Amino acid sequence: MNSMTAEDLLLHLRMMPSQERARFFALVGQQAFRDENLSHEEVLGHLAGDEFTSKEAAEYLEVSMPTFRRLVASGKLASSSEVGRSQLYAVPALKAFKRQRQAVKG
Repeated sequence: MNSMTAEDLLLHLRMMPSQERARFFALVGQQAFRDENLSHEEVLGHLAGDEFTSKEAAEYLEVSMPTFRRLVASGKLASSSEVGRSQLYAVPALKAFKRQRQAVKG
């Protein structure tokens, strides 16, 4: 059996017509999340020790970049490390912050 590497798959996906690529990812999404009762841990548990960039953190928190910057400037969020000029944010801290915001919203 001839197996394909992730790099090969990415190359093939890039060469697909955009409509077919969109259809492919829709099918992947449907298959991956068939069971709508997945827990947060089941979907994102593998990220528990990771760090997100500012953009990724804002997307995870479902806020705009200006709102994210305000949260950082006000001290409500703090970076866990820096790489060059980029700040990284620990996933567990973002998860706790998101839960807290959701509890306040009701």
